[in-house]
Amino acid sequence: MDSATGTARAPWRTWWQWWPCWVGRATMVWAVVYAGFGLACALSGTPLFHLGGDPGPSALGWGVVAVGSLAAVACGAVARSGPRPALRVLLWVACVLAGIAAFGLLMDVITLVFGQGVDSGVAAAHHALAAAGVLLLAATARPVRRPSAGAAAAAPSAASRPVQLAACAGTMAFLPYAAMKLVWASGGTFAGIAGEEMRAISQRNGASGIWLTLESWGLDATVLLAALGVFLLWGLVRPWGQVFPRWTLWLRGRRVPRWLPLAPALIGAATLAPYGVLGVGYAALATAGVVTMRRGDFHSSSDALLVGWIGMTAFAVHGVALIVATRSYWLRTRPLPAA
Repeated sequence: MDSATGTARAPWRTWWQWWPCWVGRATMVWAVVYAGFGLACALSGTPLFHLGGDPGPSALGWGVVAVGSLAAVACGAVARSGPRPALRVLLWVACVLAGIAAFGLLMDVITLVFGQGVDSGVAAAHHALAAAGVLLLAATARPVRRPSAGAAAAAPSAASRPVQLAACAGTMAFLPYAAMKLVWASGGTFAGIAGEEMRAISQRNGASGIWLTLESWGLDATVLLAALGVFLLWGLVRPWGQVFPRWTLWLRGRRVPRWLPLAPALIGAATLAPYGVLGVGYAALATAGVVTMRRGDFHSSSDALLVGWIGMTAFAVHGVALIVATRSYWLRTRPLPAA
């Protein structure tokens, strides 16, 4: 029995032993591709960043070239002299910059899921490429820790009480947002706009047929996404997020792969938290009269401010709760060392 188990695990151990070299080479390839992508866009005048749907200056492509070049130099130095502390710092700096560049990936995925087109295919490709770089750079910068042969998965456990309270806050923050959206989807009026008017605005802004069909049924796509976000949040803090529960049929009792909840949680937290926190800050400045809230599709700035407070508070609180829950899940699901 032991020999059979050891034979079954041999490929994994072999792969893990080659992991430091493999991921470093992959990161080097990514860095060269990323720098070349930025160079091509900068020379052709193609904008890589969009601000509120409007294209930003194409000169920002040179920043992408700089990040890719920094990552390539750091990876080359790691390949020659190993992951020294100074080189790991450079890799983490490049990782953070790539994470900033990947902002907007979640919105690209949402628009594609509901059959809508992204604002820019080049910008969407840049978001995906930068997100891949975040994973590779983080893996290269991490110290190599090979698990022992006897390492075992941690027993399913719930998060601590403070973390679960954060999950409650992240859930409650979406209730006003969901109520507002459902009022519009059901034909009601909120913030001076009736449901029919909001549906016309969605159609004018290029909403897909799936989006409009859901609204005609009294459902709002963003409410469904908020429900998925709440489901993910509680999966990170409850034991059923580590072992598939009974209602998953043939999967029940099996271990949940760590990457399955962590990947969407990291993307969601990296998008919602900064977007919501900055949005709340802007709403606070508008409330204080320091800046003027743009009216947009609403009848007055005060209506837009009311909706802004509801939406940005939901995104900010839920995003921060995702960060707290993701950290807790990461720590609770680490493999246990051999006895």
